[in-house]
Amino acid sequence: MIVVTTEGVAGHRVTKMLGQCFGVVVRSRGIGGNFMAGLRSIVGGEITEYTQMLEEARRHALDRMVQNATLMGANAIVMMRFDSSEIGETMSEIVAYGTAAVIEPA
Repeated sequence: MIVVTTEGVAGHRVTKMLGQCFGVVVRSRGIGGNFMAGLRSIVGGEITEYTQMLEEARRHALDRMVQNATLMGANAIVMMRFDSSEIGETMSEIVAYGTAAVIEPA
């Protein structure tokens, strides 16, 4: 599956737009991660526990979006984006979304 953030794929033409596709993941930080992150926030710098959690969540959301597009009959996703938000104080929502499309070499 080709996934791009642009409107098209170089060297290809879009033959059919199938509509929006997305993948959603909600992750909660465990009590250990919250404790370590709290300690790190006192001294400053990157909070690696949260960085790792969000990187994994993005990959998971991207995988779900690709699965959704595949079920729609797509072989590409164009205009792909990520969005995120907080739910409460311990959960993060990551959404990967784009437009499922069928493309062919130009």
